[in-house]
Amino acid sequence: MIKLHEKTDTGSKDDIETKNIVIVGGGTAGWMTAHLMLEHWSKSDNKVSITLIESPEIGVIGVGEGSTPQLKTFFDKIRVSEEEWMPQCNASYKNGILFKNWSTRKGFEHYFHPFTSLIDAHTAPAFVYNTQFRRKGHDVECKPDTFFLAAHLAEKQRTPIGNNNFPFDISYGYHFDAVLLGKFLREVGIKKGVNHISAKVIATELTDSGDIKQLILADDTKVEGDFFIDCSGFASILLQKALKVPFISFKENLFNDSAVTIATPRNPSENLNSQTIATAMKYGWAWDIPLTNRTGNGYVYSSEFCTKEQAEEELRNKLNLKDGAIKANHLTMKVGRVKKHWYRNCLAVGLSQGFIEPLEATALHFVQETIETFIDLYSKGDLKNDLQTEFNEKINARFDGIRDYIVAHYRLTDREDTEYWRRNGGNPNISNNLKKIVQAWMKGEDLNQTLVNSDVVSFYPPISWHAILAGYGVFPKVDNQLFKNADANKYDLAHIEQFIERCGLNFQDHLAHLTSRKHS
Repeated sequence: MIKLHEKTDTGSKDDIETKNIVIVGGGTAGWMTAHLMLEHWSKSDNKVSITLIESPEIGVIGVGEGSTPQLKTFFDKIRVSEEEWMPQCNASYKNGILFKNWSTRKGFEHYFHPFTSLIDAHTAPAFVYNTQFRRKGHDVECKPDTFFLAAHLAEKQRTPIGNNNFPFDISYGYHFDAVLLGKFLREVGIKKGVNHISAKVIATELTDSGDIKQLILADDTKVEGDFFIDCSGFASILLQKALKVPFISFKENLFNDSAVTIATPRNPSENLNSQTIATAMKYGWAWDIPLTNRTGNGYVYSSEFCTKEQAEEELRNKLNLKDGAIKANHLTMKVGRVKKHWYRNCLAVGLSQGFIEPLEATALHFVQETIETFIDLYSKGDLKNDLQTEFNEKINARFDGIRDYIVAHYRLTDREDTEYWRRNGGNPNISNNLKKIVQAWMKGEDLNQTLVNSDVVSFYPPISWHAILAGYGVFPKVDNQLFKNADANKYDLAHIEQFIERCGLNFQDHLAHLTSRKHS
């Protein structure tokens, strides 16, 4: 195990044995892991050597990817500026996600899920307040798009980076080329001291006690380590294959298991979106991720309801690509999580530990959360079994909590145009927490208190739950017998709209901002 050794007989505090951490797998997950560990242990008394092994034969999954705002904290921690990495990865900014056609309820055919910021404290209370009265039958405005600056910036295709005279920071994510990001992090990581080995791992040897002893590479080289990080993707060659840790499928909750992707060139004469667009399709949903050089398009679907040929045809029709000149890539997804993310002397990170479909761009969120939680527990001392139990419980709870929020997108739908949507809308396999949340909403109870009582607020904030429930139009019918109520119309919507619009004047056009930065 990785631990700080006791002083030797000489009493020298500098006489500390170096411990070797071996990461199997590169890509974004592997290199994020290397950077966060390197950043932490370079500032501590522990002497740690980090080796990353990645196979040149195994490609990286990614055709344009999105993130949550947490990714910004990652780059801040490793001291890499946006000016350094964004141009190298054709990256753009992300204010949030626009959901289209997930609901057929009149007036609620689309909604925007914002990344919330401090500035929203001026307008978000009105949104929550109005949803409470709308749940009682009052005809009041309650779509999240009306109440958040991020929605305005996305609609106007503006950057979330404000002018210097605007005294509020805005929360945002990114869109980027995952392949290029992995390459960028590799170059920086090698410069910082990560030992990089380009080779394929063909076998894993265990000790008599069951820990991982060493890895055997394709050229018969043997790599020993004290602790191993499995970033080998869905294959999970260390945790699941070598150590036999069970995988728990989310198939009964989330039907989608496949994706088809097509990258299309960006029209240089068009503006650049600053939002991800998620459009409901016949058997799943399609993403639209804007990069500076192209648009990443993909269709996430269930192979139980359609073939890959049908999915590709539907995506091509959406993109108006009839001739097939642009190649499509097909992917299979393994949706669920492992029973234990940290087992013996191995930690799984990224796809090797689990995956919840990319609807809310949580993949890198899990990577970062897993590594940072591991490092936090490491700081408590020796890595014993009780810390492993605490760690696994925390990460499993996060997976299950975020799963519930993703499941809500499907369970709350009123679409009935295909068997896929009918099955999703009537799926009985939802968690007790999700049942409590929906019941509290429908009964007009205090949703915030329900979220606190269910201990899910650390996974998705109350505003996100209000956004999806209100955005889908999950309300009783308007009661026309209710007269204008002064309490129900407490907030002046014209004032809120004017406030947001005036705030928006402090933000530049998205493409213009990125272009000026690139040439500055």
